[in-house]
Amino acid sequence: MIRAVLFDLDGTLANTAPDLGHALNRQRIARGLPALPIALIRTEASAGARGLLGLGFNIKPGDPSYDAMRSEFLDFYAERLCDETHLFPGVAELLDQLEARGLPWGIVTNKPARFTLPLMRELGLNNRAACIVSGGDTLHSKPHPEPLLTASGMMAIAPAECVYLGDDLRDVQASLAAGMEPVIARYGYLGNGHPPESWGARYLIDHPQELLGYL
Repeated sequence: MIRAVLFDLDGTLANTAPDLGHALNRQRIARGLPALPIALIRTEASAGARGLLGLGFNIKPGDPSYDAMRSEFLDFYAERLCDETHLFPGVAELLDQLEARGLPWGIVTNKPARFTLPLMRELGLNNRAACIVSGGDTLHSKPHPEPLLTASGMMAIAPAECVYLGDDLRDVQASLAAGMEPVIARYGYLGNGHPPESWGARYLIDHPQELLGYL
């Protein structure tokens, strides 16, 4: 029996790609490069600064310029955290229905708390979530199961009684390692690798409210 629902944040609960993309394109324009289209940015938005800097500048952690570029990107993002970010259509109604059923819900994201907590406040959800586990709150990040296990512990609900909805392969990997049921948000960002049907989850949904059918 499912007693709680956990959500990834970027690409699952909220469409954050426009504001993430604005920060990346601000960097590109400052260096004489053209802005990238949001459709391209979406594919890397769930991977955060690492994925977006790889997309925008073909750099990765360990490269000489990476740390400075990452710091600049995050500062730009902090300046415009929720200008265009919004809940995906149907998410607000899903959360209302979960609460009406008495099912607690929470957030487990690799997004640092520096951004997660103010974003949740801006979206009006910080006082409704039963738990919020951000990147840096645990020793390991997804795809390690520790963040999900931490969330289930905060809610005092066994992992096997939780569903985790995410839009990235590492969300499925973390769910399975934690003993939770993964559900893939096919409306999310999904990255640009293998198709989500190959990630190992039994359930995929095209609209947030379809999740209710698996509870």
